[in-house]
Amino acid sequence: MDYKAKYQQWLTFDEETKAELSAVTDEKEIEDRFYKDLAFGTGGLRGIMGAGSNRMNKYTVGKATYGLAQYIKSKNSGELSVVLAYDSRNNSSYFAKVAADIFSGQGFRVYLFEFLVPVPVLSFATSHLGCTAGVMLTASHNPKEYNGYKVYDSKGCQFCTEDAKGAIECINAIEDYTSIPFEGKAENISYVGEDVLSAFLAKVKQQSVYEEPSELKIVYTPLHGTGNIPVRRMLEGMNVTVVKEQEMPDGNFSTVRSPNPEEKDALTIAIEKAKEIGADLVLGTDPDCDRVGIAVKNGDEYVLFTGNQTGALLVKFILEMKKATLSSKSTLVKTIVTSELGANIGRSYGLKCEETLTGFKYIGDKINKYEASGEQEFIIGYEESYGYLVGTHARDKDAVVSSMLICQMAAYYYNQGKTLVQALEDIYEEYGYYLDHLDSFVLKGKDGAEKIADLMVYFREKGMDLFEGLSEVIDYSKGVADLPKENVLKFLWKDGTWMAVRPSGTEPKIKVYYSVQAQTREESKAKLAGYKSVIDNIIK
Repeated sequence: MDYKAKYQQWLTFDEETKAELSAVTDEKEIEDRFYKDLAFGTGGLRGIMGAGSNRMNKYTVGKATYGLAQYIKSKNSGELSVVLAYDSRNNSSYFAKVAADIFSGQGFRVYLFEFLVPVPVLSFATSHLGCTAGVMLTASHNPKEYNGYKVYDSKGCQFCTEDAKGAIECINAIEDYTSIPFEGKAENISYVGEDVLSAFLAKVKQQSVYEEPSELKIVYTPLHGTGNIPVRRMLEGMNVTVVKEQEMPDGNFSTVRSPNPEEKDALTIAIEKAKEIGADLVLGTDPDCDRVGIAVKNGDEYVLFTGNQTGALLVKFILEMKKATLSSKSTLVKTIVTSELGANIGRSYGLKCEETLTGFKYIGDKINKYEASGEQEFIIGYEESYGYLVGTHARDKDAVVSSMLICQMAAYYYNQGKTLVQALEDIYEEYGYYLDHLDSFVLKGKDGAEKIADLMVYFREKGMDLFEGLSEVIDYSKGVADLPKENVLKFLWKDGTWMAVRPSGTEPKIKVYYSVQAQTREESKAKLAGYKSVIDNIIK
């Protein structure tokens, strides 16, 4: 069925859908809404909200839920249960109710959160409540137009390769949206909230490593998301000022261009508040509170840290605090596009260091395997995109535990007369200088998707000829070691520098990661500028 036929079909679904679609007059937009079905990929659903087969709406959420229910039934016997949670995004609570109705109608015992919670709380709740699966309605750090649907297994880990493949097959088998049974069974739905959140926070508290009094001043912003209550509860006893303009949930994220702590301007208002009160540390969590970004006072200015820098500092701090309890089983896990700095710190403390593909679910899967075998012990996992986890209470990145530990880390160094800027410089002096950078190129619509595909073909064909001095090009689509196949290319230089290219799995972007090693900051900047110039000329 071509996009025009799909468009005509959707006009018959309901009056609200018909009204929205009838108001669309741009043929390109109609094509974008219907040229494909919103794909349930290895990370679940993620898309712009609105009417259409390539949008997040009642019908696409319904299709994903109904197909997922059939997959779970095929893999499990006995009583089936699912826990559903949602963040502050527009329609998240509505989509959660749509999913609750479908699951309950299919005979599942449904636990539905009665208020919004972070992703790590949902991850924790899945195993805490003994559920067969969990679903989180969130688009994480995406712009306000987006929403999404993440699926978790009974351990609280996002569906990995085999489960994702099986779920996708069942979801894709549903071709008729009008066949989806939206009617629920209220008697199968229970509501959960404070008891589960408190149990989660108790587990987070167990990861505390430094509680000495400190005069450290902190400014925190939840960026209109789910972090406000849980993060503040974990920072009780510390000198914390919350950004009032961004304290309350707001699906329009009205005070920021993007609610993504990776973006340079996301913490602008928080930094202004920090300057006003002379705060030492600024931190902000994204809407579903699984990522955290920081800025550190350095003289009269505030320095924004990258995910790699914060990750390296956390590794050093956590291992220093826990060095008496580390063993030959102790393991650090990072992704293939994360700097080697944290891993090198881990190795200096005797840790095993393992790599996964991009996506924290693969780190969560490692935790599951370590627990099953007993051969390794998870200490810390992180990725360059501002996601960290210490502890095994969750199987996803957790900005609640990360915020607590970052503040404790800042207090630890503050009590020594140091800022985190100085602590990072100490790390560079000991382990060498690393300059990490990420460029994201937005290429929207059908034409954009085709260009991204063409670019990946071009990079593969150029291979070793793309840059001078390359020692190796790794193509993860062919399978590397025991990692699942993934559309990622990594270019390696002899001096330890590397660059990786991959299409985003959640947005219409192609991402280019750089990690430059050099003797000095100036040398690394010059090398980075040269590599970026080559890539910019190809993509722009």
